[in-house]
Amino acid sequence: MSDETPLEPDCAKVLDNLYLFLDNEMEEATWDDVHAHIADCGPCLSEFDLERMVKALVARSCAERAPEPLRQRVMYSIRSVQVEIHTTRE
Repeated sequence: MSDETPLEPDCAKVLDNLYLFLDNEMEEATWDDVHAHIADCGPCLSEFDLERMVKALVARSCAERAPEPLRQRVMYSIRSVQVEIHTTRE
């Protein structure tokens, strides 16, 4: 959390494990505890919502394909570097 108030021990534990919670990578009992805490704690809920939105944005961005002109420029640059490397090695 961004403000400078000290975290409650439960909040610190929840926020340390937030990505495990978001990714469903924790034991069910622990997941239940974190879920219950987030449901009752406004600051942790806000942090959860922010991280969930960032994760969704990154996932969506990774699924989009670059425009063809950009892809062609990048491929041309890669090929140019490969040719340059190959030429200097000979």
